[in-house]
Amino acid sequence: MQKSKKAFTMIELVFVIVVLGILAAVAIPRFAATRTDAEITKGRADIASIRSAIVTERQARLITGDSLFIAAGNGAGLLDNNGLFGGVLTYPIADRVANGRWTNLTRPDVNSSTYNYQINNVTTTFTYTRDGGIFDCVANTDDCNALTD
Repeated sequence: MQKSKKAFTMIELVFVIVVLGILAAVAIPRFAATRTDAEITKGRADIASIRSAIVTERQARLITGDSLFIAAGNGAGLLDNNGLFGGVLTYPIADRVANGRWTNLTRPDVNSSTYNYQINNVTTTFTYTRDGGIFDCVANTDDCNALTD
């Protein structure tokens, strides 16, 4: 009687493990870069939406005879109504400290608000100024350039 032995040898198993290790070493850093790219893309989309919504709100106010941009602050008729930018966006942004998320730092008066956007544990600060309806970050910083260029 002859028994059929079908199995992998130890050398074949070691070879497969080495190949999988090499593939993992190449793939894992690329996945991390992909996550950062996704956070930047999300931030760019958010910024474009916020800026567009501020201008749209201003146009609606002009029709009613109010030439001012929307006031900063939290509450009805203000920029942050029921969440960040809820006064201009259909769906407000959640205020949460995490990568790819927005937080509101200050609501000192109706003329300005300061916000943070976090990418890869690095925070970029944005300011909304009612005078001119400007929503922007400090220019010529790497994160600001990545989000606004």
